[in-house]
Amino acid sequence: MTGPMEQGEPAPDDENTPRIPSPRAAGDDLAGDDLAGGRSGSGRFVPAPREGGRGAPASPDRRAGPNPEPETPPPPDPEPSSTSTSPSSAEPEASVPEPVPPDLAPGAEPPSHTVLKSLLGAWALAACSTEETDAVEAHLTECAPCADEALRLRDAVGLLHTERSLDLDPMLRTRVLENCLGRRPARIPVPGWAAPYDAEAARLDALLNDFGDAEWHAPVRLKWFEEERRASRRTTVAGVIGHLMAVDALVATALGLDEPVPLDPEEAAGGPTARTEALWRAGRYPLTRTVREPWREQSHTLIRTVSFAGRGAAELAVSYGEFALSLQDAMLDRAFECWIHAGDIAEAVDYPYDPPSGTHLHGMIDLAARILPATLAGRRRAGLASPPRGLVTAGSPGRSLRLEIEGVGGGNWLIALDSPAALASADHEVAHVALDGVEFCKLAAGHVSPQEAAVGQLGDREAISDVLFAAASLSRL
Repeated sequence: MTGPMEQGEPAPDDENTPRIPSPRAAGDDLAGDDLAGGRSGSGRFVPAPREGGRGAPASPDRRAGPNPEPETPPPPDPEPSSTSTSPSSAEPEASVPEPVPPDLAPGAEPPSHTVLKSLLGAWALAACSTEETDAVEAHLTECAPCADEALRLRDAVGLLHTERSLDLDPMLRTRVLENCLGRRPARIPVPGWAAPYDAEAARLDALLNDFGDAEWHAPVRLKWFEEERRASRRTTVAGVIGHLMAVDALVATALGLDEPVPLDPEEAAGGPTARTEALWRAGRYPLTRTVREPWREQSHTLIRTVSFAGRGAAELAVSYGEFALSLQDAMLDRAFECWIHAGDIAEAVDYPYDPPSGTHLHGMIDLAARILPATLAGRRRAGLASPPRGLVTAGSPGRSLRLEIEGVGGGNWLIALDSPAALASADHEVAHVALDGVEFCKLAAGHVSPQEAAVGQLGDREAISDVLFAAASLSRL
């Protein structure tokens, strides 16, 4: 058949059939005769033979034609002699070095101003390589316009993602609860006067959530103020939680709940200190992480009980041994102590802890301000304060001190100086004290002494000293 080939029929493998030459390799890719192809003595490239020895591509001097002359095969290589060097013993092939980036090559020109200016954005985002960072920062020491632009870009990056604490916002729980209760009010709401304790117990529980054994046994020093001097007691994080549980039991027993630790009548009447010592001595709740669950359950039970107790429960008396508070004031007192001791725990494990919300902090300060006249009178009876200068009948205005609390939770309170039964009056103001709200709470907790408190003072220095020492005397174990 001399007709055209059928579609898909393979072409005959004939050496006379014209072939498309294979791609030429670059001359730089040929290292010598050890490659498949080589160069002849005249420098002309000789391609490698085809696999199987069948036809070779035509050379540049060869012309395709009807009767091409047969190519003379090259003479065979002589047999290697015994004295010749074998390929395996020849000099090893030199490795080809990897290319070096132009900006890292020795003696390379430094990047231009235009290139470095284009890298300022990546530099501000800390996205440059080490070499680029070094080049940009070296350039910034020499180019004032680029240095100004770099500062502006760095400031802009700070606005894109501001640095924030990893801790949750202390008001997050309150906002979530308010949003939920706004959509679906609780059938039995928590009384407003119990909300501070509910919030502070929840914050402390969240702090304890990820503690390991090492944190539970971290040393904590409880501090308070006795008469004219500081006092302290060393315990552990677990011991602090046991202390809170023992004093919370004062409220629990007033509500008819069970004691966490059975006490004899003398210990039960001894107040917070005796209860704490009894719990620390008892083996029912060992001072380990196991104390968290009973404390947590007790705090939840208190909140549930006061929520179901009704409106009249707020005035129920809670005995602290030497004095008594109404139930709503006792819940504020427990919230205050929960916050203060949570701060002690956070300090022991080197963790930040924020103060309560402004509304709750204001309630705690208000409780301390209302107790100050009776505390001052008690110190006066013990000979620890100056005698009264003007006794008046109960309900009559008398000498007063203005307590100004600044910052979150702040306000103004008038403190009766000569008698708790006297009426504090701005017309009889003889002294003025101003200090920050958190600083005042630390003073009332015995964590700051009256001499160290940052206080703005105006007026009767003796009255100011008596009130500051009375505030420190509010603290206890």
